[in-house]
Amino acid sequence: MQILLLTLLLASSVFGFETDNWLHNYDKAIKIAQKEHKNIYLFIGADACHFCKRFKEKTLSQKVVMDRLHQDYILIYLSRDRHVIPKKFQKFGVPRHYFLNENGKILFESFGVLEPAGFFTLLDEADLNSLN
Repeated sequence: MQILLLTLLLASSVFGFETDNWLHNYDKAIKIAQKEHKNIYLFIGADACHFCKRFKEKTLSQKVVMDRLHQDYILIYLSRDRHVIPKKFQKFGVPRHYFLNENGKILFESFGVLEPAGFFTLLDEADLNSLN
């Protein structure tokens, strides 16, 4: 039993995407973004969402994607099952992607499973919108 548990734990850390190093509190993220003068990427999902899991595995598990996100954004993951989601954000139709400025203004939003190339297109659109 212990070997099975250890194997599952190792497999999830190697092959899975975890949001443990993401923020799970919107207000805290705003304060950090303002302090660091960074935009925010808010990913809203659900615990039992097949599409959210697929997005995490296909896109957010890619080093090139995470490197760009960490460079330019404060990262927030909110599960509609466990976290408080401010009313201005949709929590159904997940996965949802919000790109915000440091004050929480929505620069761009989208939803669905995206491959890395499609996700980079969203990042580019959000970056363009942040210039306005």
